[in-house]
Parts: sequence; C-alpha cells; structure tokens
Amino acid sequence: MRSEELGVTEDAHMEVGKSKLTARIFRPFYGLKILVRTWRSKFPLLSFITSRIITMLVILFILGWALFALMALAPGDIVDQMMQQQLMSQTESRGAGGANKDNVFSEEQVAKMRAEMGLDKPFTVQYFMWLERVIVHHDLGVSLISKAPVSFLIKSRIVNSLVLNLISLVFITIFSFLLGVYFSSKAGTRIDLAATFFALFFHAFPGILLLILLQLFASVSGLFPVTAYPDFPIGEAPAKFVFSYTYHIFLPLFASFLGGIGGTMRMIRSTMLDQMGMPYIMALRARGISERRVYLNHAFRNTLNPYITGSANLLAGLFSGSLVLEIIFSYPGIGRLMYDAVMQQDVNLVLANNMFISALVLAGMTISDILLAVVDPRIRYGKEG
Repeated sequence: MRSEELGVTEDAHMEVGKSKLTARIFRPFYGLKILVRTWRSKFPLLSFITSRIITMLVILFILGWALFALMALAPGDIVDQMMQQQLMSQTESRGAGGANKDNVFSEEQVAKMRAEMGLDKPFTVQYFMWLERVIVHHDLGVSLISKAPVSFLIKSRIVNSLVLNLISLVFITIFSFLLGVYFSSKAGTRIDLAATFFALFFHAFPGILLLILLQLFASVSGLFPVTAYPDFPIGEAPAKFVFSYTYHIFLPLFASFLGGIGGTMRMIRSTMLDQMGMPYIMALRARGISERRVYLNHAFRNTLNPYITGSANLLAGLFSGSLVLEIIFSYPGIGRLMYDAVMQQDVNLVLANNMFISALVLAGMTISDILLAVVDPRIRYGKEG
C-alpha cells in the first residue's frame, strides 16, 4: 500500500514538472497572444485588414507551390518541345530525306539547356529560387521561348484584361441594382416573371457557346469586327483609339455582361424581397414613412453586404471567363498570353501569369472584405462572418 502511494506521488510530481516545462516553453507565445488581443481591441479595423492581407500572401505562396508541382507533373518540358520543333523543321526542309541527326541536340546539350533553365532541380527548389528572384531582385525572369522579360510581356496584357473586366463589372453592378430593385417592387407580376425567366436563361446559358454565336454574328453580319482590339497603337491617335476600342470590345463586353447580370440581378432582387419582409420594415411603414424612403434608405442599404461579398466572386468569374473570351475574339489580354505559355510549357511565363491573376482575384476578395467591414462594423469585431 505504501509503495502504491509513493508511485502515485511520483506520477503527480512528474505531471507538475511537465506542466511547468510546458508553461516555460509556451510563455513567449502567451505574451504574443495577449499582444494580439490588445492590438485587435484597440485597432479592430486595422487588425482585420492586416489579417486579410496576411491570409492573401499565404494563399499566394501555396498557389505558387501548387503551380510548380503541376508543371513538374506535366509530361515533358520546354526542352523536349524545342527538340520536337527542331526535328519537325528539319524534316519539312529535307522532305522525305528526314532530319539531319548531326544538327539534333545531343544529350550533353539537352542536359546543359535544362541546367541553364533550372529544370534539372526539384520543383520545390525551383519555386524557392523563383521566389528569391522575385522578392529580392524584383525580377520575374525571362520567357523561355521569346527570351523577352516576363514583366514586359505581362505589363500591357494585364492592363488590357483589367480594363475589359472592370468595365464589365461596372456595367453589371449598375444594371443589376437598377433592375433588381425595380423588379423586387414588381414581385409576382408578369414583368417580374419574364425578367426572372430571362435572368435564369442567360445565367444557365453556356458562356463559350454565347461567345461563338456572337463571333459568328460578327463575321456574317459585318456590323462588328471579329477581333476585339484596334489594329493601331493608342499613341498614334488617342481619341480615335478610344472610339475604335469601344467599337471593337462591344461584343465581348456584351457577352460578359449577359453572363454576369442574371445571377447578380436575381441576388439583389431576392435580398430586397427578404429585407422588405423584415419586422423593422413593417415598423417603418407603421410610422408612416413613405414607401420610397423605406426602399431606398433602409432596404436598399442592407443589400450592399451580400453584393460586396458576391462582387469578389463575380470578378473572379470574369477573369476566369476572359481566358476563353480572349482566345475567341483574339483579344490581347493576360488570359490569351497564359494559354500560349501553357501550350509552349514556358514555366516562367505560366507562373507569372497565374500569380498575377490569382493576386488580382485575391486582392478583389480582400478589398470586398475590407469594404464589408467598413459598411458593417460588427464584422471587424468578429460578431459576423
């Protein structure tokens, strides 16, 4: 019995010792936790913004690693493509005689090319080398195909894609609010049912089929150009370029508009109808406040929260859809550049393109979260969302 009591006492002492050791190890982290809590309580909005930016950077880091992994898993690489292209060109030039083997890359040359491009290293090492070059030297590298700086290739393309997608977002936002608020006031009527039908139709209609139909319409009717970009630079005649650009992008912009307005308009309409059935709306009506003020000053204001959240997803959808749009209408945007880079397995260009698109989409989501916190202070205190 005595030995059992001694054993229990020793176990208790060991547990106490472990607890003290754990407390010593994690004591600095407890201080950091208190510091973070103090920061959040004193600067709720700033801490909210900081946390969103840190989250965005972590996601970008993981996305970059995943992209390198996917490129490494793809069969072959850019050196294999260069060898195939050389063989094909020599075969065509010599006809039935075939390629001259003396001019084909030797194994030593192939290994040297892979070493120069960094393709002989594991993809994780390649990724960290790329990160070091970007963060420390602010260098995105050069295209493995054209040998041009990646930043130069992306610069004009990203501007073109941003302009097209932001114009689409602005038009979708304006008309979605106008139509959504209007049709919510006509709920159950024939015009509301017709609008709901067309909204569902265009929301469910395949986007690629719509783009092809508009391309066929442009080529058959001749009313619009089949390409979505002017054939002269903006510096040559700025005013003429703006007019020509508007004329050229009308059809792709119209397709993007039809693809996005259906779901957005229905979301605003349903949110307005939900708000109009709330008890506080009934109380406002009982106080004799006009229906116009109830709609615009109270119900409409509360539709901003879901729209701000949904606008980030809408922007992401626009950028994703612009890849097909730019290919079909020969629009010189970042989506078309990425398609060409993937087909040629240009690792530097593919990674930079994807990281730029991901950064833009994540930045849009972060901005929407920040705007939501500004509009609704409860969110920054962690009471919602």
